[in-house]
Amino acid sequence: MALTRKDREFRHPGVSYLDFKQLDMDRVLTAFFARLWYHGLPSRLARSADLGVDDFVDEFLDHPDSFAGFDPGVTRRWVETYLLDMVNRGKPTQAVAGPRPLHGLTYRFRNSRRSRPYGADEHLYEMFAHARDGRGLQALQYLRTFFFAGIDPATETRRADAGIDVETQALLHLATVKRIEDRADTSKPRKPYPPVCQAAADLLTDDVVRLLFHQRFIPRSVMVDYLKILFAFHLGLYHLRLIKVLPALVAVSTPGERPAGTPGTAGPAGPRCCFGRCTGDLGSASSGCGYGVGVFCDVAGVPGTRLAGLAERSAGVWFGRIPEFVRAAFAVKKLDEFATYQARRGALRRPGNTTFGVPDALALLGRSQQRDRENFFASRVASIVEDSAGVDTEVESRIGQILQLGLDQFTTYLEILTAYRGDFHRRYLVDCLDTMLLKNRPGAMIAQPRGGTRRFILDSRLLEVLLQISLLAPGGVQGFHTRALRIDEFLAVLRDRYGLFVDRLPPGDGFGATSITDHAALRANEAALTAKLREIGFFSDLSDAYLTQTITPRYVIEEQ
Repeated sequence: MALTRKDREFRHPGVSYLDFKQLDMDRVLTAFFARLWYHGLPSRLARSADLGVDDFVDEFLDHPDSFAGFDPGVTRRWVETYLLDMVNRGKPTQAVAGPRPLHGLTYRFRNSRRSRPYGADEHLYEMFAHARDGRGLQALQYLRTFFFAGIDPATETRRADAGIDVETQALLHLATVKRIEDRADTSKPRKPYPPVCQAAADLLTDDVVRLLFHQRFIPRSVMVDYLKILFAFHLGLYHLRLIKVLPALVAVSTPGERPAGTPGTAGPAGPRCCFGRCTGDLGSASSGCGYGVGVFCDVAGVPGTRLAGLAERSAGVWFGRIPEFVRAAFAVKKLDEFATYQARRGALRRPGNTTFGVPDALALLGRSQQRDRENFFASRVASIVEDSAGVDTEVESRIGQILQLGLDQFTTYLEILTAYRGDFHRRYLVDCLDTMLLKNRPGAMIAQPRGGTRRFILDSRLLEVLLQISLLAPGGVQGFHTRALRIDEFLAVLRDRYGLFVDRLPPGDGFGATSITDHAALRANEAALTAKLREIGFFSDLSDAYLTQTITPRYVIEEQ
């Protein structure tokens, strides 16, 4: 069956800017640099040919005044191994995607067709831009200062007082000596949709501000890796929440489909999503929204154990929500198309920013738009039925079965789309979530052995990043100061701030009452966390006294 392009359209930037394909965080960060430089716009390079390893090596060897004594063979190995992000590394088909994102101007040396961010760079920028109280703009300025260190932003000349490492110095040399014509791509203007969950944008912003507070103490290359892990972590958390909240929002916006206790129902106990008006404290994983993330993480990391089984169940619940999310995303996208049609014929007024967001689209599920909505989607259904007639008897039979259900035209249209495109988008969403959660890589929140089952984990690198953030407290002459935390206090931070559960099971999200064997596994998980903290040098066990068993900051910053 050949659906038309307008039927296959799935992506709506009000839901997510991502194209839901496999991401590489080096390439996401490289594209994000261009948006930092041009205040939200992508860049357009005036370079037609792709750059290879030899182009970078020759640039260094041709400037012995800056790179004295560089051996050609050693230089090539150094450039290829440490400075460049390679596609198909080590294979005959390997090619340069671009330099490693150690400095902001490296985006000018990327090979665009091999360094695609698939919308993740735009999503990150708009999350910062929509953070409350101007903190997002503050975080963007901090990121510009850090990533574009050593260069005058007005003249793009090197500053002599730049205290940056050798690799970054080499990339900065490329950017300031080998000038490449570059400008903002105004043909792709910003589409500033507010995030579905405002609290997610606020939390990302606060985490970045806290992490960058450590930049005086942490080597630059390590800080870049920390930021990549943190960006991937927040992209993953946002989209986990999204696959939970969007189907519920579609359900509660549809008349007659709001059962008691469903998120969005009235009453003090009914959770809600408030489209950018989240209440509650910043550090809360739900932040008053009612759709908090609750995942159980296996810290021990041993497949086949009771702990691994609990983490596999948690991952199975969250990934099992993807089919319903696909249907909900189709609903929002098609309602957006209906809204555009209504605006063109003068039956609907566009919102002030000329774009229809998720709340605007879902508002069209009301009874006031029922007649026009049914007529619009009846024509879509009729077009699909006509195009499939006589082409494939199996396809024709399947459409006939959906038509016999007697559903309204909009629901019938969604059922046809999800029947033929649902599995396609589910596979891409699974791959995209895997890469956002850095599956089987340093900083991972998810692991999957070959031929095994996915399970949520808490990798040491991710744990290290979250510790650097959690051990900071606001206040003091510098804005923040470090503090020590007990294990139970840090576990509470993981639960309340990020929705990561280690010593207990998340309420709901696939779990019920905790059994005796579960309690034993949870105690083992807490012990595994303590051991991991000791391994990475954060845990101080001075005596048997509970109050002296604390997590201590690696870099002490006094309040005074």
